[in-house]
Amino acid sequence: MSATIDVDRLIDEQKIGRFNVMIVAWSFLAMLADGYEITAMAFAAPELVRVWGVETSSLGPVFSASLFGVLFGAPLLGWVGDRYGRRVAIILACVICGVATLSMVATTNLQQMFALRFIAGIGIGGLMPNTISLTSELSPKKFRAMLIVLMFTGITLGSGSPSVIAATLVPQYGWQVLFLIGGVFPLAVAACLVFYLPESIKFLAVRKLRPEKLLQTARRARPDLVIPATAEFVVRRAEAGGTAGLGIRQIFAGGLAWITPLLWFCFAATLMANFFLNSWMPVLFERSGMDPEQAALASGLYHVGGTLGGLLISVLIDRYGVLVIAVFLALAGPVVAAIGLAGLPQAALLALSLGAGVCVLGAQFGNNASAGMIYPTEVRAKAVGWAFSIGRFGSILGPIVGGVLIAQDSSLASMLLVAAAPLVLGALAAMQLTRLCHRRYGGLRLDDQPVQDGVA
Repeated sequence: MSATIDVDRLIDEQKIGRFNVMIVAWSFLAMLADGYEITAMAFAAPELVRVWGVETSSLGPVFSASLFGVLFGAPLLGWVGDRYGRRVAIILACVICGVATLSMVATTNLQQMFALRFIAGIGIGGLMPNTISLTSELSPKKFRAMLIVLMFTGITLGSGSPSVIAATLVPQYGWQVLFLIGGVFPLAVAACLVFYLPESIKFLAVRKLRPEKLLQTARRARPDLVIPATAEFVVRRAEAGGTAGLGIRQIFAGGLAWITPLLWFCFAATLMANFFLNSWMPVLFERSGMDPEQAALASGLYHVGGTLGGLLISVLIDRYGVLVIAVFLALAGPVVAAIGLAGLPQAALLALSLGAGVCVLGAQFGNNASAGMIYPTEVRAKAVGWAFSIGRFGSILGPIVGGVLIAQDSSLASMLLVAAAPLVLGALAAMQLTRLCHRRYGGLRLDDQPVQDGVA
């Protein structure tokens, strides 16, 4: 008689070990490539303006192209992840990013760049939901959110990497070197992932695929157990038919009817404020009287704060769930608004910039982790992909709103109040989301297993 293995217990009761470190490390490298892709174009822009003689404003559509690509890539490759596997989707996303970015080296006009950046955006959007899903489904329950957030800090480090390339190599080798490195790196990561990245145990068990790989990965995840070759793996709440198409009905079912839209709102509100600040902080600080070097320092502290916020929320969210996001967003609104106060000393502005990064980017890290834990395995990557896709509307709208306000010569105080507004609304949505999740899961901790179906 074959042994029956409860996959949820198998994963949830792991002790942190080499297997978990490997998953986070490879996912971190994929996110590092993702972050690099997101900002590389911005650092190539000054050289393109000089070499090609184009107007700075004409680069706007090229900047936006990858953001629009994410709108399609996140749900599309999220579906691929739910249908064919997280591992397959992650490798495919890295290949798409790498090929499109490497092709940028040979471009001769902005139209070609726009098309390639759009394609790269599809890969960028696809990486996020699938790395979150894979890390979530292979991590012990006690440390799941922490590992997701730590993995996702790769984006923060990757986003700053093109600045080093721009300062050291672009003067000698031209703007092309940014995309040469940006294309080769994700392709190299993809090649390594083919050999070293395992598939989700939950996915294989739900879809009843590749039993030999399932057994091999299960033994790697739990070296403390003796798992017989004839073991039968079962998932408590598996609906294998839930991945049949690109539709989104399943991510509103089973008590998720209000949880999903509220989570989407938290994504959109946080990303709107983040991209508003990320795009316009240097300009705003210079308008407040700082010289360019001081403005760059203050803007850089925002990203430093984001890393600190990610580390902080990684410790808290496993225990307190969405409530931590609500607290971070509630603090973020006043902190961001305070940046616009007149007459603040430079030290205070630097501290507020750091604090804004902790709260705003910390909250977004929390959103990412929450999305990876709320949904069941059979629709997780699709659900996270849709959250990123809807949230991307906020990231597109943020810089546009900032540009309109600057064109109207709005005061610094009024601009920062506008940036704070979505954070306040996001805090209210997160509080309501906390209440619904508490009902659904019987406490603050998030889990893809509700106390009972349909309670929300």
